[in-house]
Amino acid sequence: MEVDLPEVVAEVRKAFDAYEVALVNNDVDALNSMFRDDKRTVRYGANENLYGYDAIKSFRVARSPVGLGRTISQTVITTYGRDFATASTLYERPSAAGKIGRQMQTWVRFPEGWRVVAAHVSLIDPPK
Repeated sequence: MEVDLPEVVAEVRKAFDAYEVALVNNDVDALNSMFRDDKRTVRYGANENLYGYDAIKSFRVARSPVGLGRTISQTVITTYGRDFATASTLYERPSAAGKIGRQMQTWVRFPEGWRVVAAHVSLIDPPK
């Protein structure tokens, strides 16, 4: 298996960057389009466990658009072959003062393009 083919990493990076823009701008339609429309898609959030695309979509519609701005760092995108990737990043946002956010996504290429099939978001205290 080929790991981190440059052209595949670039594709996933483009999808990841588009997700980040949609997230901080609360572009709900764009965010929904980036998750796989499937009952097996999972998103664990800072305060919620969402099973299935419909639950994720409902969460996005109900989420407050206030305080979504953030700064990301230490983003790592790893691709395995041409159709599977993970994206991990740390983030800080003023609305979560004093905490470090962690985000991981599993991306899979489908005929319609790259989609998130699993995601995890959590907040922790900064390491001492």
